[in-house]
Amino acid sequence: MDDRDPLILMRLPEAVAEYVSSLRTKKLSPHTVAGYRRDLDLVGRIAARLAGVAEADLEVRHLGGRLMRGAFAEFAGPRSAASVNRAWSAWNQFLTFCVAEGLLEGNPMAAVPRPKQPAKAPKPLLGDGTASATLLERVAEGARKARDPWVERDLLVLALALVTGMRSAELLGLTLGSIGGGEGERRIQVVGKGGKTRSLPIEPPLERLIEEYLSSRLRRFGQAALPRSAPLLVDTRNEPLKRGGLQYLVRQCYRYAGVHDRVQRGTLVHALRHEFATRLAERGASAHELMELLGHSSIVTGQAYVASTAREVRAAARGNPAYGVLGRLRPPVEGGASGGQGVEGV
Repeated sequence: MDDRDPLILMRLPEAVAEYVSSLRTKKLSPHTVAGYRRDLDLVGRIAARLAGVAEADLEVRHLGGRLMRGAFAEFAGPRSAASVNRAWSAWNQFLTFCVAEGLLEGNPMAAVPRPKQPAKAPKPLLGDGTASATLLERVAEGARKARDPWVERDLLVLALALVTGMRSAELLGLTLGSIGGGEGERRIQVVGKGGKTRSLPIEPPLERLIEEYLSSRLRRFGQAALPRSAPLLVDTRNEPLKRGGLQYLVRQCYRYAGVHDRVQRGTLVHALRHEFATRLAERGASAHELMELLGHSSIVTGQAYVASTAREVRAAARGNPAYGVLGRLRPPVEGGASGGQGVEGV
């Protein structure tokens, strides 16, 4: 006799809705939740078709290893490894939820292969390391052309990204109350992924840019007393700066500063974060320090920045005794005695 509790019968769309609702307690960004929902819906649609039922009629208990493997094989066809891995992770979390809720006996995702992704290499601005200085200097000079130019705002956006390494969402989430501390000791409170907060130190040059930006904002919009909850960064209509507006602003700054050809493919605002971490690693920042400043949950990503600079490798190579010999060598004067027989044809 089987004493196990019978599985609760629930259709896939209902289970997905319950799972997405449960994510609210994790305080994820709406963009992240929408991404989960999209991946669950796309693969679920394929699974229902393979099972020969309408999408609304597919029951969770039928999501076995063979069905999920087939659905992911079809889903993966036109998509990148990163997209497949993201969807695999979403389904793995969802089906773990289903097991905990008594909808499934076990998570079938162990039977679904996932692509192996190479470790992501940092993508700072290309060149000799001067691109960020050129970007800031030219934007400060008013290089960016716009119908309603706002140099103080543009410069602050770039500076915040380059001296704190904040993500796009973190920049857009800053409020007037995010900045605290006395003069010369100010810090910015950042809300990162998963609602985790970190406090980033800022130095007087950035404090000055913040003050100049706030003064220019007062001149533009005439609001002297703003609540601490008011957004720090706004557009030219005094609306909170949005993701699309931030991307457009940074892209235009690259273009008018003449450094657009130094931005690596697949990066835009994020290139400034990579630039921040890479330049600190070049100057001796440890992987642990980078983890704290960037808000990573693992030291591994910080190690990637240190490795990308080859600082430790270069230091080891510098100790090669052959360099000491080479430093003492002087080539013979052309046409003079060579000190030995040459080898013809070499």
